[in-house]
Amino acid sequence: MTRVVWGITVKGLDIDTITRCRHYASELDVICIRFACCDRFYPCFECHLEVADHAPVVWPRSRFHEKVILCGVCGALMTVDEYLESNDRCPHCSTGFNPGCDLHRHLYFEV
Repeated sequence: MTRVVWGITVKGLDIDTITRCRHYASELDVICIRFACCDRFYPCFECHLEVADHAPVVWPRSRFHEKVILCGVCGALMTVDEYLESNDRCPHCSTGFNPGCDLHRHLYFEV
């Protein structure tokens, strides 16, 4: 399934208008990530596993300056550095992000 959110095509399962998916759908699950392996946005690692035809690749530190995080609420694109330093809030619209995402950081970013 795909959905266009803020002009960006997001791939995954049961994606809503602010990028929540079947796997993560709380009021704080409002970001999606452009995966380094395929240059496509997915709401979560699980969506990538179920929809993509390849294994995911984490973002290397050397590319943390690239805009790869989309806030589904305001449409802002953030670098990995901006996202990791955001204190679980969008630096553009102040919407809260799920603090539990820190537990999965290693699935998306080189740690």
